[in-house]
Amino acid sequence: MQKEYKTITEISGPLVFAEVDEPVGYDEIVEIETPSGETRRGQVLESTSDYVAIQVFEGTSGIDKESSVRFLGETLQMPLTEELLGRVLSGSGQPIDGGPDIEPEKEEPIVGAAINPTAREYPEEFIQTGVSAIDGMNTLVRGQKLPIFSGSGLPHNELALQIARQASVPEEEEEGEESEFAVIFGAMGITQEEANEFMDDFERTGALERSVVFMNLADDPAVERTITPRLALTTAEYLAFEKGYHVLTILTDMTNYCEALREIGAAREEVPGRRGYPGYMYTDLATLYERAGRIEGREGSVTQIPILTMPGDDDTHPIPDLTGYITEGQIYVDRDLNSQGIQPPINVLPSLSRLMDDGIGEGLTREDHADVSDQMYAAYAEGEDLRDLVNIVGREALSERDNRFLDFADRFEEEFVDQGFDRNRSIDETLDIGWDLLSMFPEEELNRIDEELIEQYHEGEESEAEEVTAD
Repeated sequence: MQKEYKTITEISGPLVFAEVDEPVGYDEIVEIETPSGETRRGQVLESTSDYVAIQVFEGTSGIDKESSVRFLGETLQMPLTEELLGRVLSGSGQPIDGGPDIEPEKEEPIVGAAINPTAREYPEEFIQTGVSAIDGMNTLVRGQKLPIFSGSGLPHNELALQIARQASVPEEEEEGEESEFAVIFGAMGITQEEANEFMDDFERTGALERSVVFMNLADDPAVERTITPRLALTTAEYLAFEKGYHVLTILTDMTNYCEALREIGAAREEVPGRRGYPGYMYTDLATLYERAGRIEGREGSVTQIPILTMPGDDDTHPIPDLTGYITEGQIYVDRDLNSQGIQPPINVLPSLSRLMDDGIGEGLTREDHADVSDQMYAAYAEGEDLRDLVNIVGREALSERDNRFLDFADRFEEEFVDQGFDRNRSIDETLDIGWDLLSMFPEEELNRIDEELIEQYHEGEESEAEEVTAD
């Protein structure tokens, strides 16, 4: 039953406080009507038997103590239909693409339903992003949550767009047909210029046809940012678990989301945690990230790639620190590689995909994938260490073997990592480039690769000598 009051006592930032004569449900949707007749939507953030705190999605400008507050007796719902694919919505879920109103098949609460741990299916199926540094070295699998750690001014938006348009589920060997694939793109606190770039790319490449885009701009109310990812994930769960899609959900920028949490916490005069962020931020982020996964008996999956900009490039900052605890790895966008013109500037050494081993190998990608990845990691790490030594003693003081590893590190960045933002590489192409780079080494240096694979793929100095002898 709807209840209406004219008992607003205080307006603080994005919050409105009103007196009530009986408790109101947490997360209940509220309509606030201003004296001018304008209606704003909000959500109950805190409730007692005497008062409620309401976060207003469209901002509190124009609301005063004469405004009326109406409690609707329901939580915020997302209207859901398969026809959402190809649509662009605001951060509060309203169409902004000039298209028709959404005619939903159903509506679901945006808080979602927690997946029963016993019903979760272990993620172990490969998703091809077309980016070698991810597919080859930090593989993404269906149902995983794999964040991108970036910094201010780095091209994480370009990387996000590249993944959004290139990501695909490889053809199923048993069924012989490609699975339905969709992308949910949730942008929070981005500038109008960034929004235009996103939309131009989606429309130019045709990626919009299989995508649902949620846009919360920098000049939109900060409190709207707290519901944008929940609207996006509710849509992803519907397409995955009811319509059978494999859904890749890209959320950018999670730093803006956390700043909105801090702003709301300050308005509520909460005792701050680390660096002023709410003490419950870990729990709040977990309610978003843990909505990725697969469910036994259901065809679809929800995979997440949250993107965050680390303040001061500090990965010990609370946002990346807490994100790293909850998710299954991270992809680092590197400032030094970016300054060298490498695109995308992914530093594979600190990057990690904890589920990679379960998503690669025979029958999943290629039987040599794990060995090639391990060997390139080892060779690149040794080359990186030698770069520091060269700065001290000079390259001439190094042995022929050491110089070979230095050359490998250079070629690895120039040929494997640097592929541009418009190049889409298959996993076979990525691994072929890997073998070409590893052919710089004699077979005895390839101590992380099975001998049978070396015989099949390696084309090093010894193999070339054997070919010359045969001729």
